[in-house]
This record gives sequence, structure tokens and C-alpha cells, in this order.
Amino acid sequence: MNTAFKVLGKPMTAPSKELDVFPRPEHVTTVQFTSDELTSFCPVTGQPDFNQVTIEYQPDQHCVESKSLKLYLWSFRDERIFGEGLASTIAQD
Repeated sequence: MNTAFKVLGKPMTAPSKELDVFPRPEHVTTVQFTSDELTSFCPVTGQPDFNQVTIEYQPDQHCVESKSLKLYLWSFRDERIFGEGLASTIAQD
């Protein structure tokens, strides 16, 4: 096991902003993740927002590990942010 992983292989009971990566396997040119587990709060009303996200990217040298991505998406649960701001933050990270 790669000891450089901060999330994978460890019991996690809380969200994390850490994204673990691993070397891109040969012949992998596109990676896509889809999740309906992305929640946040509306910054105006404070009501919960339930979002679906699709992340697609062409990895250069590394791929994002899926458990760390799930915990990363969970980290937005208590944030007051518009969906567009959420999309921008995820794209930049």
C-alpha cells in the first residue's frame, strides 16, 4: 500500500479537503465521477441544497482516488454557497 495516501486505507468519520492521487494507469485517458451526494446550504435562505455533480478530466500523470473525492465532496455539507460557486471551487481544486 502507498503510505503517501492521507485518506485511503484510514478510517474516516468526517469530511476531508485532502484529495489523494495515484499514478495514472497506462491507457487511461479520461476519468469520470458522478455523485448525487453533494449537499450544501443556500447562502440566502439557509435551506439545504441537494446537488448532482459530474466530474470529468483527462489525467496527466495522476488520477484522483475516489474515496478521497467522496470525502472532499462531503466537506461542502455545512457551507453556505451557490451551486455555481460550488462548481467553480471543485473545478479549481
